[in-house]
Amino acid sequence: MKAIVKSEPGPGLEVLSVKEPKLGSRDVLIKVRVTGICGTDLHIYNWDEWSANRVKPPLILGHEFCGDVVEIGPEVTKVAVGDYVSAECHMACEQCYQCKTGQPHICSNVKVCGIDRHGAYATYVSIPEQFIWKLADDISPEIAAIFDPIGNAVYTVLSGDVAGTTVGIIGCGPIGLAAIPIARASGATCVTGFDISDYRLKMAEGAMGADYVIDSSKVDPLTAAKDITKSVGFDVVLEMSGHPSGINNAFKMVRAGGRVSLLGLPKSAVSVDLANDIVLKGITVLGIHGRRMFDTWYQTTRMIQSGRVDLTPLITHQMKFEEVDKAMEIMSSGRCGKVLLHPE
Repeated sequence: MKAIVKSEPGPGLEVLSVKEPKLGSRDVLIKVRVTGICGTDLHIYNWDEWSANRVKPPLILGHEFCGDVVEIGPEVTKVAVGDYVSAECHMACEQCYQCKTGQPHICSNVKVCGIDRHGAYATYVSIPEQFIWKLADDISPEIAAIFDPIGNAVYTVLSGDVAGTTVGIIGCGPIGLAAIPIARASGATCVTGFDISDYRLKMAEGAMGADYVIDSSKVDPLTAAKDITKSVGFDVVLEMSGHPSGINNAFKMVRAGGRVSLLGLPKSAVSVDLANDIVLKGITVLGIHGRRMFDTWYQTTRMIQSGRVDLTPLITHQMKFEEVDKAMEIMSSGRCGKVLLHPE
């Protein structure tokens, strides 16, 4: 089969012909329709320090996808050949404390598809039955392929009360952009996006429907937040950038008693004014990792099917597997929303 492979340590990827995956007794073999590029895939493509310490080549990348079931293992009971599916690619061990107490999304021994095991940048991918998510036919393959990052946005937005709130979103990458219509559909009265990319700010204000957008490289974001909220501060701040200044700004622009949900991952330790910006303000701070299994998947499906959340404009590029180098260049430029790859 065709696959996008990190063959050896170092920058770059290759499109190769490799053996089809073997099927375990509880596994499901899926013919991939569409895949999405994640920022993690870009890190692995560039082979940064994190990738060098985590990824063990040779490895097929990819954890955002959808496809059709073509074969099932002998012990599979809840998935059938012909089912249209995606999958939760943070594969929990089902045995650790977190898994046993209803928190598999923060499993201590998680194995991520396309990072710790072969992924979905291939003609076929094998996924254990318990991580399969069946899709309705009215959900387009392009949207179905990015349920993983949409789920990140849904979980970040809905990790606390949203109805009737003012929301600030720091970082308008694809997940931050997706969070805008999700917050609006969840009852937010005003949504403001902060970024330094003119391309993504235009997307945020236009297709995604933000009430205000702020270029933090040109306007002081704290002054803007103060003006927009009439000096109260945002009820909710979603930190999607992972940049130290973005994280500090999140704590400063949220109102006393408000909520900050942190999804962005900084590259190193971040210094914050814990006393003044967190403790004395009495704010709620939540770390967001992955998606809740499978609460978030149900919420995401219902939002998409309701028609109140249209994420089609988020998809800006669709390319072939053979164009993966060009796709990664586009990702690196930041002048894109979601970039999709098609095996055929």
